Amino acid sequence: MSRQYVNQLQDQQEVDEVYLASGKQLRPNRAGTLYLQVELTDRTGTLTARLWNAGEAVYKSFGNGEYINVRGTAQLFQGAMQIIAKKITPVDGSSVDPDDFAQVVSGDIDRLVSRIREIVRSMKNPHLQMLADCFLADDAFMARFTQAPAGVKHHHAYRGGLLEHTVTVMDIAQKIAPLYPKVDRDLLLAGAMLHDIGKTDELGYVGEMEYTDAGQLLGHVMLAVLMLDQKVREAADAFGEPFPEETLLRLRHMIVSHHGQYEFGSPRLPMTLEAIMLHFLDSLDSKVNAFESLIDTDPNTDSSWTHYHASLGRKLFKGGPAAEAS
Repeated sequence: MSRQYVNQLQDQQEVDEVYLASGKQLRPNRAGTLYLQVELTDRTGTLTARLWNAGEAVYKSFGNGEYINVRGTAQLFQGAMQIIAKKITPVDGSSVDPDDFAQVVSGDIDRLVSRIREIVRSMKNPHLQMLADCFLADDAFMARFTQAPAGVKHHHAYRGGLLEHTVTVMDIAQKIAPLYPKVDRDLLLAGAMLHDIGKTDELGYVGEMEYTDAGQLLGHVMLAVLMLDQKVREAADAFGEPFPEETLLRLRHMIVSHHGQYEFGSPRLPMTLEAIMLHFLDSLDSKVNAFESLIDTDPNTDSSWTHYHASLGRKLFKGGPAAEAS
């Protein structure tokens, strides 16, 4: 029997499958009877399951970040697919194929890391290349960098998502930089590589994806600047001379301004060519990825449109049969 992936479930389909659990809650209904609500995830997406008439025993039988077998019925409710569960049981993680739950699998990770190394080797600025190499040579950092998500909900919210997002932004930067001769290509590439490195410490991703204490207290922008300053010292020692002060200042500015607007959590607005370009490239990739995810996981399989997304203030057009055929 083929796996019942989240994005393939149909209304009223019987479900008997293993998913990764997160966000479990024991809630009372209007009558005061407890029910269990839990988020279910695989490599295709996330949906909510509800088990009516649940109690402490089933709630305590598994933890967030653990695998569970869910038996029940898929149901379309208010434009979103959910599962009304009949039974939930814990599953031994050793019996699970991790690639069923990782949107960026091991082979992709190796390819993406190779792509970063290739782009870094193309840099002409020896200080920036040495800085990038210091990050790439740090095994502890790379272990986190290749596994971390880029977010918890909005974009690239899956293990390996940060690496995928970073490589895409670097690829776009490399392609577009020649169109703007006044832009410092190597500085833009370095900023593209480093702008989100703080997420390796901001987000926890062993099991359930959640914010760490450092992530809650400092945020990934501050964490990235701290990580940058440490690696700059290492790069200067390896290179045998100080790292250029203005280059470091410009890199710091790219990190603290890449969100682009104060209301989006940016401590500073972009004030250099490289900073404004990084902001828009970062925004482009994150928004396209978010739109793709909403389209791919939309439960309205018989419609050319997704359901209405209140956060976006719109539906998204998926295209009809003619678009799919082309």
